[in-house]
Amino acid sequence: MGGVTLLAFPIPTFLALYYFEGISPLDVLDLGNLQFDKLALGIVIGMLYAVIALAFMQSSVFDPLPNRVETMVKRMNLSIWDCFFLAVCAGMGEELLFRSGVQYYLGPLITSVIFVAIHGYLNPMNWRMSLYGIIVLPFILIISYALEEFGLWFCIGAHFSYDLVLFLMMRAAAIEARS
Repeated sequence: MGGVTLLAFPIPTFLALYYFEGISPLDVLDLGNLQFDKLALGIVIGMLYAVIALAFMQSSVFDPLPNRVETMVKRMNLSIWDCFFLAVCAGMGEELLFRSGVQYYLGPLITSVIFVAIHGYLNPMNWRMSLYGIIVLPFILIISYALEEFGLWFCIGAHFSYDLVLFLMMRAAAIEARS
């Protein structure tokens, strides 16, 4: 699934921006704007927000959720390498699709809501899941609005580190629960 996200998700962005806007895939990648300080800032913000989100996710209000992310991660029996790989794939693939593609046409606010909804976190039939979506939405808004100022690689770094912290912490909890 990670490979599909990394390789297939950017394709609609590359095609739409190339054919409708004349922007080449290399320009979409914004490699000329890959700066260590902006990438590092994104990584730090992603890590900090992941810790905040994890603190909220530990609330008993989320216990009744049938498809908790932690449960899925536990079943996947991820190695540290798997956690890193999936975080890279999601960070790059999803940010290229949403920040560089969808957001180009719909703007940061609508794109952020769509992003959170597509992940299943805004569910009118499940208020607990929607509550989690409300917790995640500010993070997605931060990276969406930061695109203009800090660039794509800030967004990729933030998304990558957010996912990596979540995967590693959930992996550790799963290992602890088994022992």
